Amino acid sequence: MDQLDQRACLGEFLRSRRARLRPEDVGLTDYGRRRRVPGLRREELAQLAGVSVAYYTRLEQRDGHNVSAEVLDAIARALRLDGTERAHLMDLARPRARRRRPSRRPQQVRPALRTLMDAMDGVPAYLVGHRQDVIGWNRLAAALFGDFGALPAAERNLVRLMFLDPATAELYGEWECQACWVVSNLRLYAGQHPDDEQLSALVGELSVKNEEFRRLWAAHTVADKTHGVKLLRHPLVGEMRLSFETLTLPDDPTQALVTFHAEPGSASEDALRLLASWDAQRVAEQAAGAAAEHTAGHTAGPEAGREAVPAAAPADVEPAARLGATARVRDAATA
Repeated sequence: MDQLDQRACLGEFLRSRRARLRPEDVGLTDYGRRRRVPGLRREELAQLAGVSVAYYTRLEQRDGHNVSAEVLDAIARALRLDGTERAHLMDLARPRARRRRPSRRPQQVRPALRTLMDAMDGVPAYLVGHRQDVIGWNRLAAALFGDFGALPAAERNLVRLMFLDPATAELYGEWECQACWVVSNLRLYAGQHPDDEQLSALVGELSVKNEEFRRLWAAHTVADKTHGVKLLRHPLVGEMRLSFETLTLPDDPTQALVTFHAEPGSASEDALRLLASWDAQRVAEQAAGAAAEHTAGHTAGPEAGREAVPAAAPADVEPAARLGATARVRDAATA
Protein backbone atom coordinates (compact mmCIF):
# COMPACT_ATOMS: atom_id res chain seq x y z
CA MET A 1 0.00 0.00 0.00
CA ASP A 2 1.28 3.47 -0.83
CA GLN A 3 1.81 6.12 1.81
CA LEU A 4 -1.42 7.60 3.15
CA ASP A 5 -2.79 10.41 0.96
CA GLN A 6 -3.23 13.22 3.45
CA ARG A 7 -5.35 15.34 1.08
CA ALA A 8 -7.72 12.44 0.52
CA CYS A 9 -7.89 11.88 4.28
CA LEU A 10 -8.81 15.55 4.77
CA GLY A 11 -11.77 15.32 2.41
CA GLU A 12 -12.93 12.01 3.83
CA PHE A 13 -12.67 13.29 7.39
CA LEU A 14 -14.71 16.42 6.61
CA ARG A 15 -17.39 14.39 4.84
CA SER A 16 -17.60 11.89 7.72
CA ARG A 17 -17.99 14.68 10.31
CA ARG A 18 -20.56 16.49 8.14
CA ALA A 19 -22.56 13.29 7.72
CA ARG A 20 -23.11 12.85 11.45
CA LEU A 21 -24.90 16.23 11.85
CA ARG A 22 -28.53 16.99 11.09
CA PRO A 23 -29.88 20.47 10.32
CA GLU A 24 -31.74 20.59 13.63
CA ASP A 25 -28.50 19.76 15.47
CA VAL A 26 -26.96 23.06 14.39
CA GLY A 27 -30.04 25.32 14.43
CA LEU A 28 -30.97 25.08 10.76
CA THR A 29 -34.47 24.50 9.46
CA ASP A 30 -35.03 21.28 7.57
CA TYR A 31 -37.76 21.91 5.00
CA GLY A 32 -38.27 18.22 4.42
CA ARG A 33 -36.51 18.04 1.09
CA ARG A 34 -35.22 14.58 0.27
CA ARG A 35 -31.51 14.28 1.07
CA ARG A 36 -29.31 12.16 -1.16
CA VAL A 37 -26.66 11.84 1.55
CA PRO A 38 -26.94 11.72 5.36
CA GLY A 39 -26.14 14.78 7.41
CA LEU A 40 -25.58 18.39 6.38
CA ARG A 41 -25.18 19.48 2.80
CA ARG A 42 -22.02 21.28 1.77
CA GLU A 43 -23.83 24.57 1.34
CA GLU A 44 -25.29 24.28 4.84
CA LEU A 45 -21.89 23.64 6.37
CA ALA A 46 -20.35 26.49 4.38
CA GLN A 47 -23.12 28.82 5.62
CA LEU A 48 -22.43 27.84 9.23
CA ALA A 49 -18.67 28.33 8.82
CA GLY A 50 -19.03 31.65 6.99
CA VAL A 51 -17.15 30.57 3.85
CA SER A 52 -18.23 30.21 0.26
CA VAL A 53 -19.59 26.89 -0.96
CA ALA A 54 -16.90 26.80 -3.65
CA TYR A 55 -14.15 27.30 -1.07
CA TYR A 56 -15.46 24.57 1.22
CA THR A 57 -15.99 22.23 -1.73
CA ARG A 58 -12.33 22.62 -2.68
CA LEU A 59 -11.34 21.54 0.82
CA GLU A 60 -13.36 18.35 0.54
CA GLN A 61 -11.91 17.75 -2.91
CA ARG A 62 -8.29 17.59 -1.70
CA ASP A 63 -7.34 21.23 -2.13
CA GLY A 64 -6.37 22.33 1.36
CA HIS A 65 -3.39 24.49 0.41
CA ASN A 66 -2.97 27.84 2.18
CA VAL A 67 -6.11 27.47 4.27
CA SER A 68 -5.97 29.87 7.22
CA ALA A 69 -6.22 28.93 10.87
CA GLU A 70 -9.29 31.15 11.18
CA VAL A 71 -11.13 29.23 8.46
CA LEU A 72 -10.19 25.90 9.99
CA ASP A 73 -11.43 27.10 13.38
CA ALA A 74 -14.72 28.20 11.84
CA ILE A 75 -15.18 24.84 10.12
CA ALA A 76 -14.29 22.99 13.33
CA ARG A 77 -16.93 24.98 15.22
CA ALA A 78 -19.53 24.35 12.52
CA LEU A 79 -18.79 20.61 12.61
CA ARG A 80 -18.93 20.55 16.43
CA LEU A 81 -15.48 18.97 16.64
CA ASP A 82 -13.99 18.15 20.02
CA GLY A 83 -10.40 19.00 20.92
CA THR A 84 -8.92 15.77 19.54
CA GLU A 85 -10.86 16.07 16.28
CA ARG A 86 -9.88 19.73 15.90
CA ALA A 87 -6.18 18.86 16.30
CA HIS A 88 -6.61 16.08 13.74
CA LEU A 89 -8.19 18.52 11.27
CA MET A 90 -5.21 20.86 11.69
CA ASP A 91 -2.79 17.98 11.08
CA LEU A 92 -4.59 17.01 7.88
CA ALA A 93 -5.11 20.52 6.49
CA ARG A 94 -1.83 22.11 7.53
CA PRO A 95 0.87 19.43 7.76
CA ARG A 96 3.86 20.52 9.77
CA ALA A 97 7.03 21.33 7.83
CA ARG A 98 10.04 19.03 8.03
CA ARG A 99 8.01 16.21 9.56
CA ARG A 100 10.33 13.45 10.69
CA ARG A 101 9.56 10.05 9.23
CA PRO A 102 9.41 7.35 11.90
CA SER A 103 12.57 5.27 11.71
CA ARG A 104 12.47 1.77 10.26
CA ARG A 105 14.73 0.66 13.10
CA PRO A 106 12.99 -0.89 16.13
CA GLN A 107 12.38 1.57 18.90
CA GLN A 108 14.59 1.14 21.93
CA VAL A 109 13.44 0.84 25.54
CA ARG A 110 15.63 2.52 28.13
CA PRO A 111 17.11 -0.06 30.55
CA ALA A 112 15.88 1.93 33.54
CA LEU A 113 12.35 1.80 32.15
CA ARG A 114 12.57 -1.98 31.81
CA THR A 115 13.70 -2.16 35.43
CA LEU A 116 10.76 0.00 36.46
CA MET A 117 8.24 -2.23 34.69
CA ASP A 118 9.77 -5.37 36.23
CA ALA A 119 9.55 -3.75 39.67
CA MET A 120 5.80 -3.11 39.34
CA ASP A 121 4.73 -5.99 41.55
CA GLY A 122 1.13 -6.95 40.82
CA VAL A 123 0.76 -4.28 38.11
CA PRO A 124 0.61 -5.40 34.47
CA ALA A 125 2.42 -2.83 32.32
CA TYR A 126 3.58 -2.52 28.74
CA LEU A 127 5.24 0.15 26.64
CA VAL A 128 3.78 1.15 23.26
CA GLY A 129 5.55 3.03 20.50
CA HIS A 130 4.82 3.90 16.87
CA ARG A 131 1.54 2.55 15.47
CA GLN A 132 0.68 1.01 18.89
CA ASP A 133 3.57 -1.44 18.63
CA VAL A 134 4.29 -3.16 21.95
CA ILE A 135 8.01 -2.61 22.51
CA GLY A 136 8.34 -3.55 26.19
CA TRP A 137 6.34 -5.35 28.89
CA ASN A 138 6.61 -6.97 32.29
CA ARG A 139 5.87 -10.58 33.18
CA LEU A 140 2.37 -9.97 34.51
CA ALA A 141 1.37 -8.13 31.32
CA ALA A 142 2.45 -11.20 29.33
CA ALA A 143 0.42 -13.45 31.64
CA LEU A 144 -2.61 -11.19 31.21
CA PHE A 145 -2.52 -10.30 27.52
CA GLY A 146 -0.44 -13.11 26.03
CA ASP A 147 3.24 -13.83 25.57
CA PHE A 148 4.45 -10.91 23.46
CA GLY A 149 7.93 -12.42 23.45
CA ALA A 150 6.68 -15.50 21.60
CA LEU A 151 5.55 -13.34 18.67
CA PRO A 152 7.73 -12.00 15.87
CA ALA A 153 8.49 -8.33 16.49
CA ALA A 154 6.36 -7.30 13.49
CA GLU A 155 3.28 -8.90 15.06
CA ARG A 156 3.57 -7.21 18.47
CA ASN A 157 1.02 -4.58 17.62
CA LEU A 158 -2.16 -3.90 19.60
CA VAL A 159 -4.29 -3.13 16.53
CA ARG A 160 -3.07 -6.16 14.62
CA LEU A 161 -3.68 -8.47 17.59
CA MET A 162 -7.15 -7.00 18.13
CA PHE A 163 -8.30 -7.90 14.60
CA LEU A 164 -6.20 -10.89 13.59
CA ASP A 165 -5.61 -12.87 16.80
CA PRO A 166 -8.65 -14.83 18.04
CA ALA A 167 -7.24 -15.21 21.57
CA THR A 168 -6.91 -11.43 21.93
CA ALA A 169 -10.43 -10.90 20.58
CA GLU A 170 -11.83 -13.36 23.15
CA LEU A 171 -9.96 -11.63 25.97
CA TYR A 172 -11.92 -8.38 25.64
CA GLY A 173 -15.41 -8.56 27.07
CA GLU A 174 -16.37 -5.36 25.24
CA TRP A 175 -14.55 -6.08 22.00
CA GLU A 176 -16.49 -3.66 19.78
CA CYS A 177 -15.73 -0.73 22.06
CA GLN A 178 -12.05 -1.63 22.34
CA ALA A 179 -11.73 -2.21 18.58
CA CYS A 180 -13.25 1.19 17.85
CA TRP A 181 -10.85 2.85 20.27
CA VAL A 182 -7.66 1.28 18.87
CA VAL A 183 -8.67 2.18 15.29
CA SER A 184 -9.59 5.73 16.33
CA ASN A 185 -6.20 6.10 18.01
CA LEU A 186 -4.47 4.75 14.90
CA ARG A 187 -6.36 7.32 12.78
CA LEU A 188 -5.05 10.05 15.05
CA TYR A 189 -1.51 8.75 14.62
CA ALA A 190 -2.01 8.60 10.84
CA GLY A 191 -2.85 12.30 10.74
CA GLN A 192 0.40 13.05 12.54
CA HIS A 193 2.55 10.61 10.54
CA PRO A 194 1.12 10.30 7.00
CA ASP A 195 4.54 9.36 5.61
CA ASP A 196 4.97 6.31 7.86
CA GLU A 197 5.36 3.46 5.37
CA GLN A 198 4.98 0.79 8.06
CA LEU A 199 1.66 2.34 9.05
CA SER A 200 0.49 2.17 5.45
CA ALA A 201 1.50 -1.49 5.29
CA LEU A 202 -0.36 -2.25 8.53
CA VAL A 203 -3.54 -0.49 7.37
CA GLY A 204 -3.32 -2.27 4.03
CA GLU A 205 -2.93 -5.70 5.62
CA LEU A 206 -5.77 -5.21 8.08
CA SER A 207 -8.07 -3.74 5.42
CA VAL A 208 -7.58 -6.85 3.29
CA LYS A 209 -7.89 -9.39 6.09
CA ASN A 210 -10.63 -7.96 8.33
CA GLU A 211 -13.93 -6.44 7.23
CA GLU A 212 -14.65 -4.86 10.62
CA PHE A 213 -11.32 -3.02 10.60
CA ARG A 214 -12.11 -1.79 7.08
CA ARG A 215 -15.45 -0.42 8.27
CA LEU A 216 -14.02 1.30 11.34
CA TRP A 217 -11.10 2.78 9.41
CA ALA A 218 -13.50 4.24 6.84
CA ALA A 219 -15.48 5.94 9.63
CA HIS A 220 -12.56 8.38 10.25
CA THR A 221 -13.21 8.50 14.00
CA VAL A 222 -10.29 9.86 16.03
CA ALA A 223 -9.74 9.50 19.78
CA ASP A 224 -6.98 9.74 22.34
CA LYS A 225 -8.25 7.88 25.40
CA THR A 226 -5.52 7.92 28.03
CA HIS A 227 -7.38 6.30 30.92
CA GLY A 228 -10.47 4.24 31.58
CA VAL A 229 -11.62 0.72 32.42
CA LYS A 230 -11.28 -2.48 30.39
CA LEU A 231 -13.40 -5.59 30.86
CA LEU A 232 -11.21 -8.66 30.39
CA ARG A 233 -12.21 -12.33 30.39
CA HIS A 234 -9.04 -14.28 31.09
CA PRO A 235 -9.13 -18.04 30.31
CA LEU A 236 -7.46 -18.93 33.64
CA VAL A 237 -8.83 -16.52 36.25
CA GLY A 238 -12.07 -15.31 34.72
CA GLU A 239 -13.55 -11.84 34.42
CA MET A 240 -11.74 -8.70 35.56
CA ARG A 241 -12.43 -4.99 35.32
CA LEU A 242 -9.09 -3.23 35.28
CA SER A 243 -8.45 0.50 35.23
CA PHE A 244 -5.70 1.65 32.89
CA GLU A 245 -3.52 4.75 32.81
CA THR A 246 -1.45 5.86 29.80
CA LEU A 247 1.66 7.86 30.68
CA THR A 248 3.50 9.51 27.78
CA LEU A 249 7.26 9.60 28.32
CA PRO A 250 8.43 13.21 28.70
CA ASP A 251 11.69 12.60 26.84
CA ASP A 252 10.06 10.64 23.98
CA PRO A 253 6.39 11.43 23.23
CA THR A 254 6.27 8.55 20.72
CA GLN A 255 6.40 6.08 23.64
CA ALA A 256 3.79 5.61 26.36
CA LEU A 257 3.69 3.39 29.43
CA VAL A 258 0.29 1.71 29.98
CA THR A 259 -0.45 0.30 33.44
CA PHE A 260 -3.40 -1.71 34.75
CA HIS A 261 -4.78 -2.08 38.26
CA ALA A 262 -7.90 -3.38 39.97
CA GLU A 263 -10.09 -1.65 42.52
CA PRO A 264 -8.86 -2.53 46.02
CA GLY A 265 -10.95 -5.21 47.69
CA SER A 266 -12.72 -6.20 44.48
CA ALA A 267 -13.11 -9.61 42.87
CA SER A 268 -10.96 -8.27 40.03
CA GLU A 269 -8.13 -7.64 42.49
CA ASP A 270 -8.44 -11.25 43.70
CA ALA A 271 -8.34 -12.52 40.12
CA LEU A 272 -5.31 -10.40 39.27
CA ARG A 273 -3.52 -11.59 42.42
CA LEU A 274 -4.35 -15.18 41.50
CA LEU A 275 -2.92 -14.67 38.01
CA ALA A 276 0.27 -13.24 39.52
CA SER A 277 0.53 -16.28 41.83
CA TRP A 278 0.03 -18.67 38.93
CA ASP A 279 2.69 -16.89 36.91
CA ALA A 280 5.14 -16.95 39.81
CA GLN A 281 4.54 -20.69 40.26
CA ARG A 282 5.00 -21.26 36.53
CA VAL A 283 8.34 -19.45 36.53
CA ALA A 284 9.48 -21.30 39.68
CA GLU A 285 8.62 -24.67 38.11
CA GLN A 286 10.47 -23.75 34.94
CA ALA A 287 13.53 -22.74 36.97
CA ALA A 288 13.37 -25.95 38.99
CA GLY A 289 13.05 -28.02 35.83
CA ALA A 290 16.00 -26.27 34.22
CA ALA A 291 18.10 -26.80 37.36
CA ALA A 292 17.15 -30.50 37.47
CA GLU A 293 18.11 -30.97 33.83
CA HIS A 294 21.41 -29.20 34.45
CA THR A 295 22.15 -31.46 37.44
CA ALA A 296 21.11 -34.59 35.56
CA GLY A 297 23.40 -33.67 32.70
CA HIS A 298 26.38 -33.65 35.06
CA THR A 299 25.54 -36.74 37.14
CA ALA A 300 23.80 -39.16 34.78
CA GLY A 301 25.69 -41.38 32.39
CA PRO A 302 25.23 -41.29 28.63
CA GLU A 303 22.67 -44.10 28.65
CA ALA A 304 20.58 -42.50 31.38
CA GLY A 305 20.67 -39.18 29.58
CA ARG A 306 19.51 -40.89 26.41
CA GLU A 307 16.49 -42.39 28.18
CA ALA A 308 15.50 -39.28 30.10
CA VAL A 309 12.47 -37.32 28.88
CA PRO A 310 12.36 -33.78 30.30
CA ALA A 311 9.08 -32.71 31.84
CA ALA A 312 7.08 -30.10 29.95
CA ALA A 313 7.28 -26.56 31.25
CA PRO A 314 3.98 -25.21 32.61
CA ALA A 315 3.69 -22.83 29.65
CA ASP A 316 3.56 -25.85 27.32
CA VAL A 317 0.93 -27.95 29.03
CA GLU A 318 -2.66 -28.28 27.91
CA PRO A 319 -5.24 -25.72 29.13
CA ALA A 320 -6.88 -28.26 31.43
CA ALA A 321 -3.58 -28.91 33.17
CA ARG A 322 -3.01 -25.16 33.50
CA LEU A 323 -6.41 -24.79 35.13
CA GLY A 324 -5.50 -27.59 37.53
CA ALA A 325 -2.33 -25.77 38.48
CA THR A 326 -4.32 -22.56 38.95
CA ALA A 327 -6.79 -24.35 41.22
CA ARG A 328 -3.89 -25.58 43.36
CA VAL A 329 -2.64 -22.00 43.65
CA ARG A 330 -6.12 -20.82 44.61
CA ASP A 331 -6.45 -23.55 47.25
CA ALA A 332 -3.06 -22.69 48.68
CA ALA A 333 -3.93 -19.00 48.80
CA THR A 334 -7.18 -19.61 50.68
CA ALA A 335 -5.93 -22.34 53.00
